Amino acid sequence: MKDLPDPGLTEAEAQARWRRDGPNELPAVSGHGLWRLLWGVLTEPMFLLLIACGAVYLVLGDEQGALMLLGFVVVVMGISLVQQQRTARALSALRELSSPRALVVREGRTRRVPGRELVCGDTVLLAEGDRVPCDLRLQDTAHLVVDESALTGESEGVMKHADGPEPAFALAGTLVTQGTARGTVTATGPRSALGRIGASLASLGDESTPIQRETAQVVRRVATVGLLVAVLLALAWWQIKGELVQGILAGLTLAMAILPEELPVMLTLFMGLGAWRLSREQVLARHIPAVALLGATTVLCVDKTGTLTRNRMAVRRLWTRDGPVIHDAVAQAGQPLPEALHALLEYAVLSSHRRAVDPMEQAITQAGQTLLAGTEHLHADWTLLNDYPLSRSLLAMSRVWQSPDQAERLIAAKGAPEAIVDLCHLGAEEAAAIAAQVQALAAEGLRVLGVAQARFSAPELPEGQHDFDFRFLGLIALQDPVRPDVPQAVADCQAAGMRVVMITGDHPATALAIAKEAGLQAEGVPLTGTELDTLDDAALALRLSDTQVFCRVSPAQKLRLVQAFRARGDIVAMTGDGVNDAPALKAAHIGVAMGARGTDVAREAASLVLLKDDFASLLTAVRHGRRIFANLRKAITFVVAVHVPIVGLSLLPVLLGWPMLLRPVHILCLQLLIDPACTVIFEAEPLAPGAMRQPPRRADARLFDATVLRRGLLQGLVLLAILLGVYAGAGWGGLSEAFAQGLTFAVLLLGDLVLIQLNRTGGRFTTGSRPR
Repeated sequence: MKDLPDPGLTEAEAQARWRRDGPNELPAVSGHGLWRLLWGVLTEPMFLLLIACGAVYLVLGDEQGALMLLGFVVVVMGISLVQQQRTARALSALRELSSPRALVVREGRTRRVPGRELVCGDTVLLAEGDRVPCDLRLQDTAHLVVDESALTGESEGVMKHADGPEPAFALAGTLVTQGTARGTVTATGPRSALGRIGASLASLGDESTPIQRETAQVVRRVATVGLLVAVLLALAWWQIKGELVQGILAGLTLAMAILPEELPVMLTLFMGLGAWRLSREQVLARHIPAVALLGATTVLCVDKTGTLTRNRMAVRRLWTRDGPVIHDAVAQAGQPLPEALHALLEYAVLSSHRRAVDPMEQAITQAGQTLLAGTEHLHADWTLLNDYPLSRSLLAMSRVWQSPDQAERLIAAKGAPEAIVDLCHLGAEEAAAIAAQVQALAAEGLRVLGVAQARFSAPELPEGQHDFDFRFLGLIALQDPVRPDVPQAVADCQAAGMRVVMITGDHPATALAIAKEAGLQAEGVPLTGTELDTLDDAALALRLSDTQVFCRVSPAQKLRLVQAFRARGDIVAMTGDGVNDAPALKAAHIGVAMGARGTDVAREAASLVLLKDDFASLLTAVRHGRRIFANLRKAITFVVAVHVPIVGLSLLPVLLGWPMLLRPVHILCLQLLIDPACTVIFEAEPLAPGAMRQPPRRADARLFDATVLRRGLLQGLVLLAILLGVYAGAGWGGLSEAFAQGLTFAVLLLGDLVLIQLNRTGGRFTTGSRPR
């Protein structure tokens, strides 16, 4: 690089700007305070009823009953406090990613400082392997290549030139894979490219699922009706029997009987156990309610890099014009490399760094270790003498080696095919044949490099690569390969009625090639980011219906696409692994991050994380989601059925002049002990055969529809009639009041067990085991 043009900022200037602009990090999101959580727990209707019942028991002198009820309050309050606080750590991950240590020039001296201390105007030095700490305008570069896949989704490195006609920038969070650079800080913290993504994340709040909203609505409505009826019952008891305190207790008992407190508990149990089962399949549920919603997914938006593909370049084709000979590393996997291609791969390896950072060089080195193992074409004992890096004038690089048993120096070159053709001084006919092959490989979405070899015996190495007498060896084509499980997983998604679309920042040819290989229905014309910007919302909605591939798409455009699918009424799941995917992951109904190779930001923004990076795990999550919804309907039918006799036994004694048959402790036992145990049984029911060959449920499908309510009411009325008959029969038989009440409660418990079995089997009473 050129000599330093200025000494950088002074320490005083840096401190003044730091105080003005703040640290180079993203602001933390304040979580819910403890007092706010406590207030939310204390205002739950069921807790208020329990406390009121405890107070009535104290007035009546029953301290044991009061302590039991208030003890339940303390226990459930503690559980709620632990479960309700879900911390959003996406911005924390962004702060960590955006604040690496940096080499800065201040007062003419270079020193390494924490990235959070950088300010606008600082001069920062970059080298291979560095994470860019903030947005920089590049003042000087030397063969600089930057991996921007975390921001753009493109797996290929981007070459940066400071002396071009347009200003060159290195953006925060990207990675230097080759070369060095010097740049001036233009934006820090929330004003950087990474910070703007963080700001869009912060603006997308957590959203409750339809199941949560429906359950909360039902609980509120039933609770309102229940409290009104309970007040009327208390007043009636007072008017009929003249016992105000007992009337209040009877009213509270009825309110507890009517209030469907099991529903939130049951929903929590179903989701919690579903998340536990998914964790055994290496799927982490960060937002547990999203598990059930996944079963209703109609559109699955997938990122290409790191989701459909490995986010790791691999050698796909080797071609030499001698023959010609071509080797497909996928179709011919496990077969030996033809001898005619040994020199091509040998010199491709020699032209790469031994400790490569660049993804393509890593892929070439790995291919050499695999395909040339046991041959004489790997040279760990050769000595590197010099290298000629890429430049704007020549997109090729050469490395000069000395063999221990040869006097001549051996030169290996690779680069853009046209640059290698130029180095080899090939004729027009040969160059045209090579160009045709390059075009054919590029049409398949492959990244093509040319490889050449030279020998040099003069004592002094030349200034430039053109002074070597190169011989063209062939072409090496690389690709970020499709994960092996993806085609089958895509086919299974489509069989389950889910539409799969690709949203990527990559080139259209590459995107279409990957889409076809993955099994996406990609016959239509892809929509590019440039075209997307020209469409209003109405025009975009029309294009969504027949477009399966979206390419050259920015993070903001990914977010717009997800929101457009949602506006059409689709239930949208979005998969991704990069920083650029995070806003869309959070905006989707269900965000799914690839965990093993994905960024922290994507993992923290997502609802689900596939810990194995196994795309097929997504089908497992969908299967669990459909099973949970189906079993929730069975459990709700049971809850409705079991509440009918509880309400009847609380209300009818007043109307018939009988003593109270159920007290708050009985109802609390049923609701907080028996019913959660029952939901465990329903949650464990397997998915019905063929459910994954059915289309997703409608987005407006309800848990509490007429079928569920009708079946539950019928079952409950039958059980209530039996219980009233048992109590009346015990009285007619001359049994004591206490025995009659105990017998009625015992039959109620037995009836609950019968209702469980009926609803597990869809109304058919069986005792045999079911396949799991």
